[in-house]
Amino acid sequence: MLLTPAPDPLDLRVCEQARLSRDARFDGLFFIAVTSTRIYCRPMCPAPSPKPSNIVYYRNAAAAEAAGFRPCLRCRPELSPADGSWRRGDAAVARALKLIEAGALAELSLAELAGKVGLGERQLRRLFSDRLGATPIGVHGTRRLLFAKQLLTETELPITQVALAAGFGSLTRFNTAFRDEYRMAPRALRKREGAVASGTLTLRMNYRPPYDFAAMLDFLRGRALPGVEAVDASGYARVIGTSAAPGWLRVSAWPSSGKTNEHALKLQLHGALPADLLAIVHRLRRMFDLDADPQAIAKALSVDTRLRPLLKKRPGLRLPSGWDGFEIAVRAIVGQQVSVAAARTVTSRLAQRFGTVLPTPFSPELVHLFPTPEALADADLTAIGLTRARAATVNTVARALLDGRVDFRTERTLEDLVSRWVALPGIGPWTANYIALRATGHPDAFPADDLVLQKAVPTDGSRMTAKALTSRAESWRPWRAYAVIQLWRDSMPAARTPAKVVVGAT
Repeated sequence: MLLTPAPDPLDLRVCEQARLSRDARFDGLFFIAVTSTRIYCRPMCPAPSPKPSNIVYYRNAAAAEAAGFRPCLRCRPELSPADGSWRRGDAAVARALKLIEAGALAELSLAELAGKVGLGERQLRRLFSDRLGATPIGVHGTRRLLFAKQLLTETELPITQVALAAGFGSLTRFNTAFRDEYRMAPRALRKREGAVASGTLTLRMNYRPPYDFAAMLDFLRGRALPGVEAVDASGYARVIGTSAAPGWLRVSAWPSSGKTNEHALKLQLHGALPADLLAIVHRLRRMFDLDADPQAIAKALSVDTRLRPLLKKRPGLRLPSGWDGFEIAVRAIVGQQVSVAAARTVTSRLAQRFGTVLPTPFSPELVHLFPTPEALADADLTAIGLTRARAATVNTVARALLDGRVDFRTERTLEDLVSRWVALPGIGPWTANYIALRATGHPDAFPADDLVLQKAVPTDGSRMTAKALTSRAESWRPWRAYAVIQLWRDSMPAARTPAKVVVGAT
């Protein structure tokens, strides 16, 4: 069991400089609470600067709210990216936070949550208090209320649906919690410039700059499965949901307004149930790695002379995770010892043959769902070009997911996740680490057997062994996956820009 180390005290000089310069790179890394107004703000809040004597700094929104401050209506703390340093790695607090973000406390008791990360309830409370300045229940409550605040501000969803989306079982409990915490009624945030048009919901997903969205799209484009997902010059789209209730989403850059550059992605969502909204946003934040802290990652990886120039060239590279873990696992199996293009071709055939065709396609590019584990558990996959061995591995993985031998739980330690996957026939360390990187977004996943990596690290044309590469990468921990993405990107040929895809057209 790994215990989260005690955090260093906030550097007040750095906080002051970031506040006065309104530096977006520090968004979500600390919050500014103003004692005279009892309001807390993001570092880039456009409001006039308060007197320094009236300022208290907090590491996170939950700590500020626990101290009796309410979120600013102007800079909107609910839009801040999470502090990635707390939510990364395998320490107890990080894993507990991942569980809370996945909605665990909506179903589990605090004692059950603590047990999942190998701690007692009292010990987990103490760790949260010492490290975060808030209790686990407080973090859970702040997360729900801030998401509700975003929905109230940006959409025209009925308040009853906002309450449901934020995880409240009843409107009465939601209204009471909102009034008690923010000292206003939910309807006070209602705006009629809103984001529901033709059944499409639009939400903002902020990140901490720099962010290389073009590189993210390039990576996803080369692996996109026709009919299931589509990537154009400006965004990513895919089919989601079930055959009974399908929907679609599209993620693109948030349009710049005036002189300001919006550090956010734009989520357009159609057909999702209100109760699924928070989980969808959480899933997409992981998929597009929106809570990473580029400064912390670059500082750790720049010690390596091979990585230093790559980080300077592309400081905004993020981990390109995937929407569906099973989809990523199938791709990883199909991609064993073949090119990315070949893996995409065969996986596309699999999706077309065994996926569910939509009664009414959302667009010419989005016409079917990726097959479920149930659909592939006993399917004959040799007819689409898979070898018998790989077809059997896909069948085995589908059955293992159904009986619980493996999963994609993001709170698992890397060691635990990899060991479970390599126990399956046909799954080796490369595949297991690829799944950890792209299905769960683990920051330290490291497929040392990857041929591209072995050739990319040396600069003399030689190839490193997996053992030598693993030894070299020890200094990259706990951010080895970001080194992988940098090296993969450096080895990629220039990508062509495709035409724009229109989603939702008949």
